[in-house]
Amino acid sequence: MFQMLLWVLSGLLLLFGSLDVWYFLRGLLMIITSLFQSPLKDITAEHMIEGKVLPHDIDYMGHMNNARYLRECDFARFSYYTRNGLFMAARAMKATMVVGASTIRYRRSLALGEAFELRSRIVTWDEKSFFLEQRFVSKKDGFLSAVMFCRQNVVRSSPEKILEHLCKRKVECPAVPEDLQHWINFISANSQALRAESGLDEKTNCSNFVSDFQLEDGRRDAIFKEED
Repeated sequence: MFQMLLWVLSGLLLLFGSLDVWYFLRGLLMIITSLFQSPLKDITAEHMIEGKVLPHDIDYMGHMNNARYLRECDFARFSYYTRNGLFMAARAMKATMVVGASTIRYRRSLALGEAFELRSRIVTWDEKSFFLEQRFVSKKDGFLSAVMFCRQNVVRSSPEKILEHLCKRKVECPAVPEDLQHWINFISANSQALRAESGLDEKTNCSNFVSDFQLEDGRRDAIFKEED
């Protein structure tokens, strides 16, 4: 009996030491509980979950660790996508959604034991991604403690197709707010700079030149054949 207990404890120690078990358990719990909540009919409607800063959330300064904000945003999106139907719609389209970029601004720290609301909403989308805003609002005084923008890339489909499948109609894309547009411009500029740094732009331009040359060469051959 003692030996079996020792094997169980050793297995649990190995499991918790090699995997972030609590992340997977809480993520699964968020999805399951959201299935029993009322669905969100409006795809851009704000979704809210409540949380509290616990001892394992704080850093050596006694307030919520910077990385924990992003972790909480993960769980909020799990619940949000379950309730508004995006998870199931993406699965039906055999698509997946991954975070392509995120940025967060910390305005005031959340202290140990402080309760907060995490409000998520889809702001807009383009041909490749959804853009979300997620806000941490202190329940103590309603102060906006932190705000995050998230770019949720859609793989093997597009936001427009997923929304058409979900809503059974074409959904008009909301206008892009000015602050979000600045961030989108930064992502584009940064992507171009990194491609240039790694030489991808030169390879792309070279490939395009070869393709254009082959196309023009094919056109000349066709003209010569017609003249013959």
